[in-house]
Amino acid sequence: MTATQSWPEQGWALLQLLLVASFSQAEEPVCRQRGDPENPQLSKDGDIMLGGIFSFHSSWKDRQDTYMHKPLPLQCTSLNFRGFQYAQAMLFAIEEINNSTDLLPGISLGYKLYDACGSTARGVRVTLTLANGNEVVSIPLQEPCTRPAQVQAIMGETSSSPCMAIATVIGPFHIPMVSYFATCACLTNKHMYPSFMRTVPSDLFQVQGLVQLVTFLGWLWVGTIGTMDDYSHYGIQAFSNQFRQQGGCLEFHLTIPKSPTVTEIQHMADKLQSSTAKVVVVFATEGQLLDLLIELAQRNVTGIQWVASEAWVTASLLSSPRFHSLLEGTLGFSFPGVRIPGLKEFLLNVRPSPKPGMEFVNMFWEELFGCRLKFIGDRSKENPTCTGSEDLRYTASSYTDVSQVRISYNVYKAVYAIAHALHTLLNCDSEGHNKGMCETHKPFTSRQLLHHLKTVNFTNQFEEKVYFDSNGEPVPLYDIINWQKDTKGEIRFIKVGSYDGSAPLRQQLQIEQSTVVWTNGQSQVPTSQCSVPCPPGSRQARRPGEPHCCFDCLPCADGEISNHTGSTECTKCPEYFWSDKDKVKCVAGVEEFLSFHDTMGIILVALTLLGVVLTTIITAVFHHFRSTPIVKANNSEISFLLLLSLTLCFLCSLLFVGQPSVWTCRLRQAAFGISFVLCLSCLLVKTIVVLLAFRSNVPGSRALKLFGPSQQRTLILCTTTPQVCLCAGWILGAPPFPFKNPNYQASTGKIVVECKEPWPPGFYLVLGYIGLMAFVCLLLAFLGRKLPDRFNEAKLITFSMLIFCAVWISFIPAYVSSPGKFTVAVEVFAILASSLGLLLCIFVPKCYIILFRPQRNIKKGMTGKYLS
Repeated sequence: MTATQSWPEQGWALLQLLLVASFSQAEEPVCRQRGDPENPQLSKDGDIMLGGIFSFHSSWKDRQDTYMHKPLPLQCTSLNFRGFQYAQAMLFAIEEINNSTDLLPGISLGYKLYDACGSTARGVRVTLTLANGNEVVSIPLQEPCTRPAQVQAIMGETSSSPCMAIATVIGPFHIPMVSYFATCACLTNKHMYPSFMRTVPSDLFQVQGLVQLVTFLGWLWVGTIGTMDDYSHYGIQAFSNQFRQQGGCLEFHLTIPKSPTVTEIQHMADKLQSSTAKVVVVFATEGQLLDLLIELAQRNVTGIQWVASEAWVTASLLSSPRFHSLLEGTLGFSFPGVRIPGLKEFLLNVRPSPKPGMEFVNMFWEELFGCRLKFIGDRSKENPTCTGSEDLRYTASSYTDVSQVRISYNVYKAVYAIAHALHTLLNCDSEGHNKGMCETHKPFTSRQLLHHLKTVNFTNQFEEKVYFDSNGEPVPLYDIINWQKDTKGEIRFIKVGSYDGSAPLRQQLQIEQSTVVWTNGQSQVPTSQCSVPCPPGSRQARRPGEPHCCFDCLPCADGEISNHTGSTECTKCPEYFWSDKDKVKCVAGVEEFLSFHDTMGIILVALTLLGVVLTTIITAVFHHFRSTPIVKANNSEISFLLLLSLTLCFLCSLLFVGQPSVWTCRLRQAAFGISFVLCLSCLLVKTIVVLLAFRSNVPGSRALKLFGPSQQRTLILCTTTPQVCLCAGWILGAPPFPFKNPNYQASTGKIVVECKEPWPPGFYLVLGYIGLMAFVCLLLAFLGRKLPDRFNEAKLITFSMLIFCAVWISFIPAYVSSPGKFTVAVEVFAILASSLGLLLCIFVPKCYIILFRPQRNIKKGMTGKYLS
């Protein structure tokens, strides 16, 4: 429950009380009449006296004290019917105990009840009065004033802040104080409040339950409303801390001032209307909320899901039709409610009376029926006259509503707890000479009663075990209440679940969602979120400077997935797996290689076959015309070996097409390297032969004779052998092997199956040796390009080697930059292009002469003397 003053105000109130107490001790005792605010509103004598502090009024008139004179008593306003019901519940419990022969036989309980008006200062003042017994009652004038007995225990107060001040004052006297509605967790501190106990759980448990409830329903974006008292301060602070630990975020917190202005109320209403948080958790009383809710109702604000603390979750004041559209569906925690047999009849039997001490009852009667009692004779009231015999059964108020008493039940339990402590203290179960009776003359102190009160443990008629833990706290049990409309259109407080703070974590919260009616009468749980949860296939990206509940949704990167809503991170797919197009699941990657079925593979194979066919045709032509001068002049043996090597060059490109295997990976580079070196060796020999042939025309030159067929074969063998050795060592030492390259998976979604080279220098050495041979051939051919011959083969070799070098120089950057299967395609294209270049540049001109210019295929034509 809440309070009306903060600690600074309490300090001034205590200072005022000390001043008042000092003035009171100095004055002569003066007899006062009942009805004076210094004296009990309701009282009855008994063997053992119990004090009660209730808020019969919920407010008081403001005033300015100068402290130059003794402050006048507060003028209380706003009659509180619920507070009067709590007080009557205490009287009902006392009457039951007095009429019982089992609990306190031979002992009668009396009571003195005070009205604190919700004021901390007045609460402390009446507490000192109860502790000292210094009020003076009405007696005949001829008799002296008498001092009533001191109370042995105090019931109250309703609010947390007054309880803190009261418990601080009476703590040193060890007078037991049992509160029925003060829930602030701060009161658990037994060092500050050693004699304080309560029959309501600490807000610590309520906060834990509210956090569980809110997070269970998926509400992680909420707002909070509180007041300026200790109850709200501690409750909101604890809720905020625990809620953030559970991943929740607070969009706003509004604090209702003690006396809010119209501007402040409108500002808070504006905030609620513009807020994206549709769930609002409120720690306040109905009286503190009233102005704000009236403003929201006037604006016809709907769609807010209210989550109420126990202070207002069963507030009948807010269940009037004007708030139905605003508050229907409210959900919150309340103390367990019961039906106390006989309580309703007890409440309905209250009657006004002109007797002293009945002033408050008379005031209640006039307020409830809107009339003026005839025996009071107050002419200032213009209300119709009433007799006092009106029937309370036909009234509807929070006083007569006992369908499920909750706070009154806590009052009832508190009285019985004190009675059971007295039962033990006074040895009512002893077997002495007063068997079955309590030791009525046994003296005891408040400290002894406090000790026995802390150890009470009994089961009441409602099958509830009543006991206090080491901190004077009861079992933390709550009902979850839902505001629902009945068939008559009236708001009813329906139990839809429960919370047991002492149970295991997973069993604490029980709620039947199917029975809950949400805001605006909806049947579906409302949502409250700063950002819509990211769908599968995306992740949350937090917005800088905003709570983590506010985020943007970014699609997962290639190769990553998120398969549930609200993912904060995307999960990387396993190796050789790929994210589907929606990025919600990993699928096996598609193996990619230069296939015979691909368009590119088909084109390259076609070019390969074309090269083989052309080479075969040229070989056939040369073989058929092998006796002609043009074939003989170009060293037919070397020409046929060159055609064979070109055929091997074309055929080796087929090893690069298709799925890589162990053998194709090992053979492709070796076959390519050896074939091309063999081809270039033949070209080198042909170039040397051409140069030596013209050199032999110089008188006395024997160069050509020294470089005969055997020397030519030896040179081919010598230039080819290093490449063979290099390839053999490479394959044996660090052979290439089939490899699924996952590096391309992240960008293409396909797994490139390629031949991995564990020793890359091997490939570059093979390629470098080919380049060296090509450079030597080009150099020699370039030197003989202008030799005086009609048909100069050196010139053709020069052109072919220029093409060869251009292709392979372009190959290097293209090979490095091409991804996946295109790397292989580039190499195959380079092989085919260079092979076709050699074939076309060297042999096609000769075939042209053989087939279409046979007149030039004579010896004269070879020396330039035939000019046709």
